[in-house]
Amino acid sequence: MTAVTDEDQGNDSGTRKADGRWDDGLIARRAAAAAPRGTAEPVPRAPADDEPDPQVEAYAPADGPLPTRLDALRELVGLSRARLDRDTLAEAGRVLDEAAARQRLSSRHTVIAVAGATGSGKSTLFNALAGATISDTGLRRPTTSQPIACSWTDGAAGLLDRLAVPGRLRRRPHPGPTASDEALQGLVLVDLPDHDSAATEHRAQVDRVLALVDAVIWVVDPEKYADAALHERYLRPLAGHAEVTFVVLNQTDRLPGEAADLVLDDLRRLLDEDGIALGEHGEPGATVMSLSALTGDGVPELRELLGRFVQDRTAATRRLSADVDAAAARLRPVYVAGGRAGLGERARDAFTDRLAEAVGAAAAGQAAEREWRRNASRACGTPWLRLWRWYENRGLPGSLDRMGQALTPPEEELTARQRVEQAVRTVADDAAEGLPGPWAQAVREAAFTGAEGLPEALDDLAAGAGAPGAGKRGGETETETGRDTGAGAQPGGARPAKPPRPKWWPVAVLAQASMTLLQIFGGLWLVGQIVGVLEPGLVTPALIMLAGVVGGPLVEWACAAAIRGPARRYGQDAERRLREAAAGCGRARVLDPVAAELARYREVRERYVTVTKFSTTGR
Repeated sequence: MTAVTDEDQGNDSGTRKADGRWDDGLIARRAAAAAPRGTAEPVPRAPADDEPDPQVEAYAPADGPLPTRLDALRELVGLSRARLDRDTLAEAGRVLDEAAARQRLSSRHTVIAVAGATGSGKSTLFNALAGATISDTGLRRPTTSQPIACSWTDGAAGLLDRLAVPGRLRRRPHPGPTASDEALQGLVLVDLPDHDSAATEHRAQVDRVLALVDAVIWVVDPEKYADAALHERYLRPLAGHAEVTFVVLNQTDRLPGEAADLVLDDLRRLLDEDGIALGEHGEPGATVMSLSALTGDGVPELRELLGRFVQDRTAATRRLSADVDAAAARLRPVYVAGGRAGLGERARDAFTDRLAEAVGAAAAGQAAEREWRRNASRACGTPWLRLWRWYENRGLPGSLDRMGQALTPPEEELTARQRVEQAVRTVADDAAEGLPGPWAQAVREAAFTGAEGLPEALDDLAAGAGAPGAGKRGGETETETGRDTGAGAQPGGARPAKPPRPKWWPVAVLAQASMTLLQIFGGLWLVGQIVGVLEPGLVTPALIMLAGVVGGPLVEWACAAAIRGPARRYGQDAERRLREAAAGCGRARVLDPVAAELARYREVRERYVTVTKFSTTGR
């Protein structure tokens, strides 16, 4: 960064005197009055490299939320590494590293950088605060090519090593009132190159050091205080660091009358537009003031402010807290979204309904109900009807059983798979609703990964339950005529047991057998009369035979009416069991991984809330 002095504030057309000083009129005369000719200010020597640095206490932040916030941020980064890319977490990682590095160093020192643009007079202000010409000043640009440090007390070597300030550029203030000012004990002042220097390496050094110091003094002049490069590149991005920021309007001696106040007011307006809180009326924020480093006007006031700031010993904590705020604000889009995250009961029930539909739970229940009724009709039906059904079930060509067996239509199989995929896609979208982008993607990936093999698993369940159209792909399907099975199915496709019979079935079977015997007895009686073996009398045997013929269907009808309710309950129970089995399969493969992903998000969200809970910048 180019050093700026009040000597630089004059016109370049000034004349050089015999002693090498520039005389540009008013500024030169004021400088001559402030520093009488013939008195040379000794330049303090840099400490030798072999001199041992005194032991200093490590940084220990005062009791407050910063340690808790740093721990929460560290846990947040750790929990998020598997879900967020490295670039997203880079700034948070840098803040944690720098916080750890700063906490290992001296807590008795406050490192303040003096930054400014070319010609702003920052090096002159640096020298005025140090009480000696430490940083070179002049018209040659850039004047300051490397950071120069001035430390009021010993023990700052570790801090300066962190800033990469070489030993030859480490100074002590001029012996005198400035050096002995008790309020400034612990101050480490760093003069930076110009932030708008034409040399790229100078700007890189400014950016590097500004990320490490505890506070910064921005020196602006009446000509460049509104420079877009300053506001857009530095002040606006560092708006959250207002409490550790000083903005000094230098060279007020060049402004006539009340012009300095007008420029200062306009500077405050620009800072307010940048989002920088101004520390006025006792409120926390940036310190804004005007001075003239060349004439010394306002410099004592700035030194007094810096003294109170240094003795407070909270600059490092406030700087780290502002860094945490900035990192949290940058991470906000990946942890906070507009909606409410979670998977409600309605979405879970809808997912279960879709899986039950895909697995054919309703069809399995209907088949189980029909199976119950079929078994009842077999047990309670007339012998002649049972004989007819036996004939049908022999498997002869043209039988109803053979006609009912067919290959599962490929389009039906495809439709079932599509229903499963649609169910997974829908529940994944419901779970991801309200989540930030990366976490929504993680939830969807968990759902889709868990759903691999889900259609096949549901096929196995359906095959074990004997659901029509389910089971073996492209194989035969059980029919309603006696080969589809109901509840009580065994997993893995094993043939299920027959439905249980009610206790009254033996009575019905006995009644049906009695009706059959009546028919046989009446028939034999009539045959005996016809052949002449028995005496004629058609009325009695005819009535007996008619009772058996009519009573058999009546018993069968009564049994059919009696089994209607139990058969329906049996079918509903079969549907429920298959539905629960499908739901359990979907829960283990899809809902549980999704719930785990949502739990991880809630955990990192809690950590993020802890990081932002005690924000000092309102971010």
